[in-house]
Amino acid sequence: MKTFVLIEPAVALYCFASFLTFPLLQQYVYQRLWQDSTNSNFSGNLTSNECETNTSSPLYIDQKEVQKEASMLSMLMDLSGLIPGLLVTLAIVAYGDRHGRKTSLFLPSLGGFVTSAFYFAISYFSWPLYILYISAVLTGFLGRFGTFLGGCFAYAADISHGAKQRTLRIALIDMILGVSSGLAGIVSGYFIESVGFTWLFLTTCALHFVNMIYIIFFLQETVKISESQANAFSAEGFKEMFASVYLLFKNASCRKRSLIISMLFAFMSYTFGQFGAASILTLYELASPLCWDAVLIGWGSSLNTFAFVTSFLGVFFFTKFLREPYIIFIGLFSWITGMLMTAFAKTTLLMFLVRVPIVFAYMPLPIFRSMMSKVVLDSEQGALFGCIACLESLTSTVSGVVFCSVYATTVMWLPEFSFLLAAGLVLIPLILVCAIMFVGYEEEKPHVLLVNEREPDGGDTLAERGA
Repeated sequence: MKTFVLIEPAVALYCFASFLTFPLLQQYVYQRLWQDSTNSNFSGNLTSNECETNTSSPLYIDQKEVQKEASMLSMLMDLSGLIPGLLVTLAIVAYGDRHGRKTSLFLPSLGGFVTSAFYFAISYFSWPLYILYISAVLTGFLGRFGTFLGGCFAYAADISHGAKQRTLRIALIDMILGVSSGLAGIVSGYFIESVGFTWLFLTTCALHFVNMIYIIFFLQETVKISESQANAFSAEGFKEMFASVYLLFKNASCRKRSLIISMLFAFMSYTFGQFGAASILTLYELASPLCWDAVLIGWGSSLNTFAFVTSFLGVFFFTKFLREPYIIFIGLFSWITGMLMTAFAKTTLLMFLVRVPIVFAYMPLPIFRSMMSKVVLDSEQGALFGCIACLESLTSTVSGVVFCSVYATTVMWLPEFSFLLAAGLVLIPLILVCAIMFVGYEEEKPHVLLVNEREPDGGDTLAERGA
C-alpha cells in the first residue's frame, strides 16, 4: 500500500474533530446544568429565555450560577486527566526519536475516539455528568491534544529541509489547527440546531476513526527503526522514554540550555493567557450582555480562522525581512489589543470586530517552536517537542483551572476581568524576548550546536564535521 509523507491530513482530521467537540461539550454541559438547576427545559433560544439581562431578576441570578457551575465542572475535568496526560505526552513524543512518530499520532486519535463515544453515550442515554471525569482520565492515559501536536511538530521537523522550510511547516500546522477550529465552529452552531448534540458527538467518533486508518495505513514513518530499537517495551525502552528530555538539557552547553529554558518559559506564559481566555470565552458569550446562541458562537469561533491564516501569511512574509524576535513582538501586541477590545465589547458587532486586531496574534507560537527546534540536533527533535507538548498541556490545564476559577469569582461583578488578565500576562514573554535579544540572541544554522560540544553519544560536533 502506498504511503505519504503528509502530516497535514492527519492534523486537519484530528483538530477538526477535537474543536468540534470542545464547544459542543461546553454547551451541552451548560444545557444539562440549566435543566437541573431550574427544573425546566432548555429552549436553546438564549436571547429570549435563558439569557436575562436584568440584574435584579431571579433568572439572571440562576444564569450566573449555572455559568459558575459549568466553569467549575470544566476545571475539574481538566484536573482529572492532568497527571496521566503529562506523563504520556512527555514519554510518547520523546519515544518517537528512536521508535517512530506514528505512536504519538495514533494514541491521541484513539483517545479522541473513545472520549467522543463517552460523550455520545452520556448525551443519548442521559447518563450523569460525573462520567465526564472518567473520560477525562482515560483520555489522559491515551494522550491528549498536546501529545498529538507534539508528534506532528516533530514529524514536520523530520521532513523539513532548511531553517526557513521548518519555520513555514510548523506555521502551516498552526494554520491548519486554526482553520479546523473555524470550520468546526461554523458547523457546530448549525448542526446543534438541526440534529442536536448526540449525533454530532457520533460524527466526531467517525472522524477520529478515519484519522486512525490514515495514520496506520497511509502515513509514512519518518524514523528508521533498527532491530536493536524494535523492542521498545523493555525495561530499558521505558527508561529511555523518560530520560531523553533530561539528556537534552544535561548534554547541552550552558548558553544553549539557558536559551531553550528562556524560550520555553516565554512560550508557556504566552499560551497561558491564550488558553485561559479561550476556556471561558464561550461561557462569556452565552451570558449577558451578548446573549449569543449556538449559531453566533459558531460564527464567532469560525472568525478565529482568519487570525490563523493571517498569522501564517504574516510568518511567510515577515521572515523575509525581519528577525524572529521582531515577528514575536508584532504577535504579542496584536494579542494585547484584541484582549483589551474583548473586555470592552458589549455588543455583537464589537465582539465580531475583536477578531480584527488579533490577525497576527498566533505568529509567536510557530516562531517560538522554530527557534527552539533550530538549536537542537535531529536526534533530539522528539525530546524537544515532547517537552514543549508536555509544558503546553500543563499550561492549558493550569490556565483553564486558573481562568475558570477567576471567572467564577468575578462573574458577578466584573466578568471582563479574565480578558484584562490575559492581556497583562503578555508582559512576561515580552520582557523575556527583550532579554534574549539583549544578551545576544542570533539565529543559528539548523542543527548547529551553539557551543562546541559533543552529541550525547560522544561523536564529533556537527560544526567539526562541516555541517
